[in-house]
Amino acid sequence: MPVGATPRHLNTAADLLVVENKEVVVEGYRGRVAIVCGQPMARAGLEQVVADCPGLRLGASVATVEELAQAEPHNDYVVTILDLPPLPYRQALEIIAKLATVGPPLVSSAWDQPPTLLAAIRAGARGLVTRYSDQHSVRRTVLAVADGGMSVTPELTERFTAEVSRPAEVDDSGLAPREVETLRWIALGFTHSQIATRMGLSPATVNTYAKRIRAKLNVSNKAELTRVAIELGHLAQGVRPLPAR
Repeated sequence: MPVGATPRHLNTAADLLVVENKEVVVEGYRGRVAIVCGQPMARAGLEQVVADCPGLRLGASVATVEELAQAEPHNDYVVTILDLPPLPYRQALEIIAKLATVGPPLVSSAWDQPPTLLAAIRAGARGLVTRYSDQHSVRRTVLAVADGGMSVTPELTERFTAEVSRPAEVDDSGLAPREVETLRWIALGFTHSQIATRMGLSPATVNTYAKRIRAKLNVSNKAELTRVAIELGHLAQGVRPLPAR
């Protein structure tokens, strides 16, 4: 192309753009990014992060997964950023898995309740950040996922290592074995006093377990506990409560 001529099109990162007799290498195009975030201010912040990522273009920025499903085209994203709202354990994992069908999910959460980091990864997440991560950390994680990798922001490294190293008997919901046992008894209809007798514990200890279980699973009543126990595979669906004795 003669010096000073106007380029007719741009192709790959190898193309050179001549502007005022200066050669400038065009950044390689990575692909499109989708953002799912129900908070407008947080969504605007994520949009700015994407804008600062070389080679990435914002394809969709919506409040819900349902809205993203209506976007066209909706299955060619190199990253789908999800600001995960407080949800029941199983529903949260289902949303991550659903997003994974349209692009590798990068999940942002406070991570102060289930799902655990490992559970999110097993559901399909390829990047994990916190709502308190700085823009540099989030941008680095976005780029890693866009390039086909997996990345955990530094703020979560210690927790991720702890989850990987924990005993195998601790399940993906974060419940310890005694908490799982307590959950089963509660789901079967036993009172805390009855559970204490069967487990050889004091009622106060069972109450403590029950509080931990509700906090970890983000549930508030016995019906929800029973439903989650079934979802986690700790209680067969259709099992009737045992008679109290």
